[in-house]
Amino acid sequence: MIHSPNHPHATVSQVTSPISGRVIVVHVKSGEALKVGDALCTVESMKMEIPIEAAGPGVVAELFVEVGAEVAEGDPVARLRAG
Repeated sequence: MIHSPNHPHATVSQVTSPISGRVIVVHVKSGEALKVGDALCTVESMKMEIPIEAAGPGVVAELFVEVGAEVAEGDPVARLRAG
């Protein structure tokens, strides 16, 4: 978790890809409220589809991927803020 300099009382967290692959679906948009387990996007790797899910509740502050984007393990997918 990171404290946002623009909103000192807001906490933000970064969601990263657990695996390398290609983004095949983006399920959310900026400003959307999420709960634990909501899928942010789906990555295809080795013919498997892996949803990348929110680990906690929050609001999508920024998306870093789009359909067709290649991601590596650990790459940021989105930034969530408390909401």
